[in-house]
Amino acid sequence: MSTVRAAMIAFAAYQLVLALFMAIAPHAFFTDVGPFGARNDHYVRDVATYNAALGVGFLIAVQRRGWRVPMLAITLVQFALHSINHLVDIGSAHPSWNGYFDFFSLAVGTALLAWLLRLALNEARASRGTAKGAHDAPHPASPTRPGRAADARGTATRAP
Repeated sequence: MSTVRAAMIAFAAYQLVLALFMAIAPHAFFTDVGPFGARNDHYVRDVATYNAALGVGFLIAVQRRGWRVPMLAITLVQFALHSINHLVDIGSAHPSWNGYFDFFSLAVGTALLAWLLRLALNEARASRGTAKGAHDAPHPASPTRPGRAADARGTATRAP
């Protein structure tokens, strides 16, 4: 099993378990994980839906290689923005150590996602058998290649 595929499974489990925890026990989530500002169970459950969606996306990406790069990229953006939000509020958690723990764990998660995204991009390039940057060149059978035309089935043929 590849590192990327294993990470997809791990991130799916993490996101889905977190979503369930937030949905089933929003007060416990607020108290133990996210003690920032005033508690609002509705908003905690709202955020749980985003975690659930990411978890389902990762489960799909376990089986569909084409989903891996997009799932890692969008989750990387989410973790980076989430890390910045926790950095801004780092001293607002009660107890205060929780703010620092949350920020640093999210920052480590962001770095891990960036590394996994790089691995997934390399795997995608290798599975296509192309060199870096070659995906920008037209396919050899492409109708856009000079001297080629497409027939009714979209198959490239020699232009007259």
